[in-house]
Amino acid sequence: MAADTNTAVGFLQNAYQQLHQQFQAETNTVEVAWQYGRACFDMSTLQKDSALEAHYAEQGIVACQHALALDSNSAPAHYYLGMDIGQLADTKRNLSALRMVKDVEREFLAARALDKNFDYAGPDRNLGLLYRDAPVIASIGSRSKARQYLEEAVQLAPEFPENQLNLVEVYLKWDYHTEAARQFAELEKMWPDARKKFTGVVWDMNWIDWNKRFDIIKKKLEKNPKVIESPHSQ
Repeated sequence: MAADTNTAVGFLQNAYQQLHQQFQAETNTVEVAWQYGRACFDMSTLQKDSALEAHYAEQGIVACQHALALDSNSAPAHYYLGMDIGQLADTKRNLSALRMVKDVEREFLAARALDKNFDYAGPDRNLGLLYRDAPVIASIGSRSKARQYLEEAVQLAPEFPENQLNLVEVYLKWDYHTEAARQFAELEKMWPDARKKFTGVVWDMNWIDWNKRFDIIKKKLEKNPKVIESPHSQ
């Protein structure tokens, strides 16, 4: 039975089904392979059961590795391989997850070297989040690297709400309130245009998340308007 493509979940399920069939039929097509890897990532994020989440992520890893075997310079294949490995790592609660972080970093750096602009500065965005979230001890966590890549993502694709939201959130997390307020002002300016640009069912789930985060940030800034400069705000 076909999924209801009028909903975001149905749209992603339908894309996965179609790309799964294409991937089976067109085994020598790089684009089909990495697009299937992307669809596997999307399906993995929809799962509530960690075993199913891992299952789809593993499918995506195989697809992206196949794409890279066909073309080692495919930025999308490196990018979605990193995302699928990261998704698989999230299902694990052991040392293997920490080891996988280095694999994720390697793939995002490779994607960045090939195409910085892919997926609205996706390589920089994901590297910034990776360095933000990874442990500093025994892993690759780094505040300076997180800031560097999240700021560059905004410079490369300021029109993409996720980039702006990520940067404001880390400024608030690190108590850089002046910079957070300044960046949020930029976010407010671009918000109406973003609503017009990123439309359709494919973006519905993103907007639910983005609107929620936007409101949380706004309330935090209104509640606590103190000014704490970062070392780089001068």
